[in-house]
Amino acid sequence: MGLFTGLVTLPLAPVRGVMWLAETLTEQAEARLYDPGRIAAEMQQVADEVAAGEITEEEAAEREEELIQRLNEGRAREQARLAGGG
Repeated sequence: MGLFTGLVTLPLAPVRGVMWLAETLTEQAEARLYDPGRIAAEMQQVADEVAAGEITEEEAAEREEELIQRLNEGRAREQARLAGGG
């Protein structure tokens, strides 16, 4: 980047910084949301809550279905990322 270009685009630096931060936070949040280990731990928590009588079988089934959907979505995203080369 030349000196002139650097000076002209300098006012946009805070915007680029905010955009980078937003993208980074989104990536980290999605990584946690679709993490298979985290999903497995949540599945175990659901099973523990059913065993303790804290939730019903129906509530457990709904939560497990949501967790399975997250797991499948995470796998699909990972495959798409690998297929896209990045």
